[in-house]
Amino acid sequence: MKFSIALVSLLSASAIAFPSVFGNSINVNEDPLPVPGENPLLYCANPSDYILSIDHVDLNPNPPSAGTDLVISAQGTLSTDIDEGAKVHIQVKYGLIRILNQEVDLCEQADKVDLKCPLKKGEMTLSKTVQLPKEIPPGKYTVLADVYTKDNEKITCLTATVFFKRGGGAVVVPQVVLGGGEDL
Repeated sequence: MKFSIALVSLLSASAIAFPSVFGNSINVNEDPLPVPGENPLLYCANPSDYILSIDHVDLNPNPPSAGTDLVISAQGTLSTDIDEGAKVHIQVKYGLIRILNQEVDLCEQADKVDLKCPLKKGEMTLSKTVQLPKEIPPGKYTVLADVYTKDNEKITCLTATVFFKRGGGAVVVPQVVLGGGEDL
């Protein structure tokens, strides 16, 4: 359920803002790599080597809207167990300004989505409701969640960009994906 923790970490950041990005060098992918389902999420890079294979992530409403409940439904499969020590690097930008850049313990976040470590190999399902505050300032938010094991193996890397409008509405902003979760 590492998947759900990464997803909730990514989408919970939407309560502060919405998806972001990491790394050292920039490799621009010409073709976006959308995450299956009704969502604005993109993979940071080709997910074929990720431990988590995402079947779908559905958001309601999509795009998210300030002052509403965001319902997240997701399903995926872990190719191996995820042990204590796994991390999620989360970065949130408001326009060009980085407003959050932190690393959190994945297993410590698991309780927030009714999961416990170690996360076992196999299929996982997640359903979570997140209250988005009414006070989200209008503007472009970019968020990244880069999730990896204690041995630095990539579990997944997801990013999204959402533009919150005055009055609480939002639109998905087309974006160029940075390969491997690199910093903007």
